Amino acid sequence: MSLIDKVEIPRRIMTLFFVIDASGSMDGSKIGAVNAAIEEVIPALRDVSDENADAQIKVAVLEFSSGARWITANGPVELDQFRWNYVDAGGVTDLGAACKALNEKLSTKAFMQEATGSFAPAIFLMSDGEPTDDWQSGLDQLKQNNWFKAAPKVAVAIGDDANKDVLKAFTGTMEAVLETHSAAMLKKMIKFVSVRASQVASKSSNVSDSSADMGDEQKQEELNTALKEFVEDSAVEAVAAPNNNDDGKEW
Repeated sequence: MSLIDKVEIPRRIMTLFFVIDASGSMDGSKIGAVNAAIEEVIPALRDVSDENADAQIKVAVLEFSSGARWITANGPVELDQFRWNYVDAGGVTDLGAACKALNEKLSTKAFMQEATGSFAPAIFLMSDGEPTDDWQSGLDQLKQNNWFKAAPKVAVAIGDDANKDVLKAFTGTMEAVLETHSAAMLKKMIKFVSVRASQVASKSSNVSDSSADMGDEQKQEELNTALKEFVEDSAVEAVAAPNNNDDGKEW
């Protein structure tokens, strides 16, 4: 091999985790908006991954209602192979079960076992209600997980019944909790957050441990700034076009 031959350096993996409330109260336009938005954002995520020389983005999806279930049960999926199957809504809101399931997979023995190493993941939670199980103990376990500690996190409160204090407990800051009352805005949020969180989380940092960017608070701060700008821009757009929002339909 000559000195001018190209050597392809393996990229590290950054996994975007979707944690989706699929309880009965999400039935109808709420779960419909979630399904449509995730399906539509995948091509944009592919572009983000293709343009990143350091990181390859994969997707993992966890839904929770009466219990929790991994849609990507075999592990994070490459975006070229990812096909979204619509989620149905029904049951209660077992957020604690979701936290425990997420904690189990955020491990080098499970979803974080890539041979090339992994960036800390990005975690995106969506919920419209009050948890119906012991969510606090599940979240307390999850908060001990170093991958979770290092991950940039965002939560979306869907409608008036979503408990934003619970979502704040999950993300660690109210700055990372968004609120929406319409399908159009929910779809817009999912698309924006998915792309922006992936961009931020897959940036290289100066952390010496190549297996994970543990303790990287700058990524969360950068994401929080982007979320604030998104909310401000969306408010301006709503004032400029007040009737361009699901014909005024709100949750």
